[in-house]
Amino acid sequence: MRKKVDERIRTLIDNGVKTRHRSFFVIIGDKSREQIVNLHYMLSKAVAKSRPNVLWCYRDKLELSSHRKKRAKQVKKLMQRGLLDPEKVDAFSLFVETAGIQYCQYKDSERILGNTFGMLVLQDFEAMTPNLLARTIETVEGGGLVVLLLRKLASLTSLCTMVMDVHERYRTASHSEATGRFNERFLLSLTSCKACIVMDDELNILPVSSHMKSITPVPVKEDSEGLSEADKDLKDLKDQLSDDFPVGPLIKKCRTLDQGKAVITFLDAILDKTLRSTVALLAARGRGKSAALGLAISGAIAAGYSNIFVTAPSPENLKTLFEFICKGFDMLEYKEHLDYDIVQSNNPDFKKATVRINVYRQHRQTIQYIHPHEHEKLSQVELLVVDEAAAIPLPVVKSLLGPYLVFLSSTVNGYEGTGRSLSLKLLQQLEEQSRVSTKSSESSLSGRLFKKIELAESIRYASGDPIESWLHTLLCLDVTSYIPNINRLPPPSECDLYYVNRDTLFSYHKDSELFLQRMMALYVASHYKNSPNDLQLMADAPAHHLFVLLGPVDESRNHLPDILCVLQVCLEGQIPSSSAKKSLSEGHQPYGDQIPWKFAEQFRDTVFPTLSGARIVRIATHPNAMKLGYGSTAVELLTRYFEGQFTTISEVDDENASEPSHMRVTDAAEQVSLLEENIKPRTDLPPLLAHLHERRPEKLHYIGVSFGLTLDLLRFWKKQKFAPFYVGHNPNSVTGEHTCMVLRPLDNDDIETSGIDEWGFFGPFYQDFRKKFTWLLGSSSFRTMEYKLAMSVLDPKINFTDVEPSSSATRESSYLFNHVLSGYSMARLTDYVNNLIDFLSISYLEPIFATLYFEEKLPVTLSYTQASVLLCMGLQRQELSYVEGAMNLERHQILSLYIKTMKKFHKYLTGIATKEIDSVLPRPKEITMKPHAISLDEDLNDGAKQVMDKMKAKLDEDDTLNPEHLQKYAIEVDFGSALKNGNGKIPSSGLVSVKSSRSAGEKRVKSKDSQSKDKQHGSRSNKKRKSQ
Repeated sequence: MRKKVDERIRTLIDNGVKTRHRSFFVIIGDKSREQIVNLHYMLSKAVAKSRPNVLWCYRDKLELSSHRKKRAKQVKKLMQRGLLDPEKVDAFSLFVETAGIQYCQYKDSERILGNTFGMLVLQDFEAMTPNLLARTIETVEGGGLVVLLLRKLASLTSLCTMVMDVHERYRTASHSEATGRFNERFLLSLTSCKACIVMDDELNILPVSSHMKSITPVPVKEDSEGLSEADKDLKDLKDQLSDDFPVGPLIKKCRTLDQGKAVITFLDAILDKTLRSTVALLAARGRGKSAALGLAISGAIAAGYSNIFVTAPSPENLKTLFEFICKGFDMLEYKEHLDYDIVQSNNPDFKKATVRINVYRQHRQTIQYIHPHEHEKLSQVELLVVDEAAAIPLPVVKSLLGPYLVFLSSTVNGYEGTGRSLSLKLLQQLEEQSRVSTKSSESSLSGRLFKKIELAESIRYASGDPIESWLHTLLCLDVTSYIPNINRLPPPSECDLYYVNRDTLFSYHKDSELFLQRMMALYVASHYKNSPNDLQLMADAPAHHLFVLLGPVDESRNHLPDILCVLQVCLEGQIPSSSAKKSLSEGHQPYGDQIPWKFAEQFRDTVFPTLSGARIVRIATHPNAMKLGYGSTAVELLTRYFEGQFTTISEVDDENASEPSHMRVTDAAEQVSLLEENIKPRTDLPPLLAHLHERRPEKLHYIGVSFGLTLDLLRFWKKQKFAPFYVGHNPNSVTGEHTCMVLRPLDNDDIETSGIDEWGFFGPFYQDFRKKFTWLLGSSSFRTMEYKLAMSVLDPKINFTDVEPSSSATRESSYLFNHVLSGYSMARLTDYVNNLIDFLSISYLEPIFATLYFEEKLPVTLSYTQASVLLCMGLQRQELSYVEGAMNLERHQILSLYIKTMKKFHKYLTGIATKEIDSVLPRPKEITMKPHAISLDEDLNDGAKQVMDKMKAKLDEDDTLNPEHLQKYAIEVDFGSALKNGNGKIPSSGLVSVKSSRSAGEKRVKSKDSQSKDKQHGSRSNKKRKSQ
């Protein structure tokens, strides 16, 4: 049966085509997909060009039966043969086959970025998230349709109780009931969307779209060529620059006037070639930023630039940029493979993204992707392009800037992650520096120029699109105008912390909406990355709670107070011990409860997960109130609140007191049919803000935080009496920061503690972490960590002036010398402090001394700089050259600090442990010297007497000198006659020859007698020696 379509539907579609604005249709009913055919037909009639292409998004099942698929194949065959009778074919089957539908699962929605469609169909509402909603709607061109299909509902309010797929991630062991506040606000927002119609599956418009009653056709201002005023201005600009190279060919690719002006600004800076300009391009999503940068880079290649580097959080973010570089080359008549080559990444995580383009036409030119942290590779760069700079931490972006041409591109609001820290801080600094350099006399030589470009007109649709306005309001995307200026900043001591009721915050009341937008504005202003999914987390997660720090509130004045600080807290813990043991044994962590599971994993403890705690998810301070103490005040008040310091005794004792029941929008809607149901915001709601005195706190044992480890953040949390228990080994690929978790125990009677340790039950775990981190600093994960950050994590005790040497210190020293140090090592240390040997000779002692010192086993007072040198060289095992660069000190300064440290160690070791040193060194046997009992003269006389007696006894025993024995040698001759024979003179030789008077026989007898006597004398001498 044919039915006349409501004229308002056709009028809305026609008006959207004329004004290049999108239209939104919500169809409810089991046969809702059958009406897609009619909407597509009406859109095709209104559009002058070819039939609009369709994007159909779903969760996992398209729900097209096998019979329908077979029928579609038959229809296709009949169409090819020209035998198709439209009257006899199912309209939906014909539409599916002929409309050119592109199907996409929600999990693969990233691959459709950059594409444009005339019609979008969204089914499986329970699988939708804010990110998916924004990402898919952004692909629809001006004049196109967005169609949301909902199953048959008893009433629209049942959307508020619908269980969403994402709710499964929000549930924890102790918080399992998620509330559909986001769906309630989404439903109420449809009543104010000027281009949205909610209807049933018979195209009957429901009362919720009563604002569409007075819709009328709109006229469009066009010239004789059918161009709007904006299109005519763009055409004039292209004609004016058609003869200029390379601007003329490149600007032909521009779609809007804003984009054309941006490309011209970029090319002016490129052709200037002074390399002293910084150009920042700011715009919302879908304005053509990446396309403008790509065209500008192709113009830089044509201008002769050789080294061009581009960076972004990931190469996948640069898909559009490299695509338009190639389109720019096409306009400049560059040919691929002849004039340039495209190089894709081999990293599977980057999905074959383009990472380099090599150009050969004029000379060797390169367009190269680098990671944001690889700023040391920029020594030869001429042009640096930073895309999606807001998604990169501000310190990293600052490190990328240098004496070369810099182009920055940033999304100030959008669906992929936004942050205004770039525009609020960095761009303000660049503007001030440019202003100062312009005023100075040397600005023409040394000053840097800064230009900021903003794109307001969208590429896909015209300005003032109602769907964009509705989406930005719903998802709090465009909140830059919601940060009010604070005329008077009250002292932190006068501020109070208030609990925010989320039912009222997401009720879509006017004041609640303004307060929500202001809260999200602080999030965007304070954090470098935000996502629309964060809004649903705030609204629906059962364990999350919101607090705001406000100045003194004047209740007589009817206006919203200024928000100084926002705190988002997630309750964690209370996990059954059995679940904790099971998870630890299986080696996996359930979703949620970050701190309990990480704590249990690090210390293998199954008791801690059973405790209850809170994790501060976010803390955001007003940009005009930074570093004034408001964040510290908010954290301190929150801690006191959870310790029960704001609650009276009567309130604590009232165990039966319960939270007010959640009121839903269903209470405000009458139980009638869809055609009669009228949706309005709830009226009977609790106050938006409640003072901490008015709400009973949850009983907690600790408060924790998880954040990217930076020196400023760690110092902030340590100032609030938090201590770390975990530092991740692998830094974040985008931020370069290690994940850090800190904890602060709360005063609680449930846990018994000694009361001596200031950290309570957390004390032993904290000491274990410090000891573990001391050893980990030498690993590859932390060797290059900044020494100030490592010192802050360790928080070592460096002043021991108030510590007396104790028996424990003596025992540690005894252990040190008996098991760690040798006596020879101590001797080398002594020689080094006396400047006898080089420091390299004792370098092997650095890890030993550093480990013992940072474990407080060497109680020696050092300065902060001396302890830092010891950390770098002893724990991180770094060379002296590295320490020079890290600490920005000269070599001789570092060596001076080093020897002073070693002298202090030497003095302590020799002073307190001399006995231990002496006991391990080898020593000769000690000889005792005593005076003699007799004098020297007496001793000499006694010795002489003993010698004389011995000689006399020898003479008595030895007959060698007996005259009788010597007689055998006598010469019996007359000397007188002998001399006469020589004429009375003695010869010159002194020898006189005489003739013996004995006969030969006598001589032989005498000789035998003398020989026998010699033998007898020899035998007596031998016997004497033996007796001695």
